[in-house]
Amino acid sequence: MDWLINLFTTQDSVAHIALLYSIVIAVGVLLGKVKVGGISLGVTFVLFAGIVAGHVGFTAPTNILTFVQDFGLILFVFCIGLQVGPGFFESFRKGGVALNGLASAMIVLNILVMFACYYLFFDTSSINNLPMMVGTLYGAVTNTPGLGAANEALNSVFAKGEVPQIASGYACAYPLGVLGIIGATIAIRYICRVKLEKEEEALDEQEAENPHAKPHQMHVKVTNAYIAGRTLGEISEFLNRDMVCSRMLHDGQVTIPTRDTVFALDDELYIVCAEADAEAIQAFIGPELNTPWNVEAEKQPMVSRRIVVTRPSMNGKTLGKMHFNSVYGVNVTRITRQGMDLFASRDHHFHVGDRVMVVGPEDNVNRVAEIMGNSIKRLDAPNIATIFIGILVGILFGSIPLAIPGMPVPLKLGIAGGPLIIAILIGRFGYRVKLVTYTTTSANMMLREFGLALFLASVGIKAGAGFWDTVIAGDGLKYVYTGFLITIIPILIVGPIARLKFKFNYFTIMGMISGAYTDPPALAYANSICSKEAPAVGYSTVYPLSMFLRIFTAQIIVLFFCGA
Repeated sequence: MDWLINLFTTQDSVAHIALLYSIVIAVGVLLGKVKVGGISLGVTFVLFAGIVAGHVGFTAPTNILTFVQDFGLILFVFCIGLQVGPGFFESFRKGGVALNGLASAMIVLNILVMFACYYLFFDTSSINNLPMMVGTLYGAVTNTPGLGAANEALNSVFAKGEVPQIASGYACAYPLGVLGIIGATIAIRYICRVKLEKEEEALDEQEAENPHAKPHQMHVKVTNAYIAGRTLGEISEFLNRDMVCSRMLHDGQVTIPTRDTVFALDDELYIVCAEADAEAIQAFIGPELNTPWNVEAEKQPMVSRRIVVTRPSMNGKTLGKMHFNSVYGVNVTRITRQGMDLFASRDHHFHVGDRVMVVGPEDNVNRVAEIMGNSIKRLDAPNIATIFIGILVGILFGSIPLAIPGMPVPLKLGIAGGPLIIAILIGRFGYRVKLVTYTTTSANMMLREFGLALFLASVGIKAGAGFWDTVIAGDGLKYVYTGFLITIIPILIVGPIARLKFKFNYFTIMGMISGAYTDPPALAYANSICSKEAPAVGYSTVYPLSMFLRIFTAQIIVLFFCGA
């Protein structure tokens, strides 16, 4: 039995370290699935399992724990950046500016409430109390990357071996943080006297009055004499609206029109356009026919096929420059990206993973499929080179020192902020430098969860040794109730403002709050009481900027205010 005892006690052996992480992560993940009142802590429970392991002396050398912790954090934040990158800049478009402004206000208020609690309830002469409040802040807002960024910044401020274990404050505040976010959103419902049924009806009316650029298919007949003798290109330019005429019935024969095709009276057209443009196009060309498109009248074999963009050379190319219509005689009518239908405008940039609906003669469609790739197997293999190139550049970028007057040490974005910013930029503009950033959703989630589990386990194990003295026998109760105040006060201030002043739908506000706190359980609750996509839209609109600000402000707070 000596071999088994040595396996658990020889801390510097590879087998012991692998066993330690396997037990902590497995126990944490399994316990994290337990729901109380329909809410679970998820993978964050790994932190608590690590604390218990560290407290009973089941640990590993500090340098190993630090390496695994930092490497897990890099993987986690980089994969988050790749995910949010494509939508980061688009989130500031109309409607998104106000939501992002409200989310940013909540982030600032979280920090202000944290400082207020620090000065009201803690001994400000102790250099450890403010860092512990920073840990409490990031537990209260359920933001693990911010905890990692703060931890890293503390290593620059404090001497080796004297860094406060702020994970203890994080662990105290996190459970009530999850509950507080959901509870505060429910409180807003009663403060503003919101009726859920009326909010659903308002969403239905909004969708009817303001159709977004979803593809709309219609069968119209040319009745406008002005159109007779004019080409499709001339008509498109005159309308100044994006539309695709995929098929035309002329004198009983079906053809695929090009920009040079001349229209005649009584021609029947099959058009795909944005929903908002459908009425204007009908008014100019002619009425919509209620009869379905007569497929039997087609005199040549044509197919409608969905093609997947998998060839890296297609990344970043615009639809207008591919000349599919004039060269191959086919039309692209719809594009689907990450489950969302997009209208096929000429300015659309192709990304690997896009699913494209192509209409045309079968042989020509097959040739277009070869150009785009259409190899599902290629999507199954993640682009490892892009990931590690991005991490390399991110670490270099995060290591650049920026001297700022009044700051005790130069500002560095570090291994959290640097890879995050580079990942966002690569996710949005990587195609310009021939980097393919596509990974399947499952692959991205796997890397994220793996990195997060390693980070949380390492932080928990390191904090476990002093957890009892710090929390149970120390200021643990203060971390709990100050964390709760940090959670709910900003929501109760910004939520009613978003409702009463900006007139946002309550479900959108719920999603915005969930995104500002980067809290999936709160989003899940919002989705459970709303049949529409409003919570998800609010969440995805503010999540990229909120995640960036949480990580960035963590380092600013530590470097400016936590110096010894």
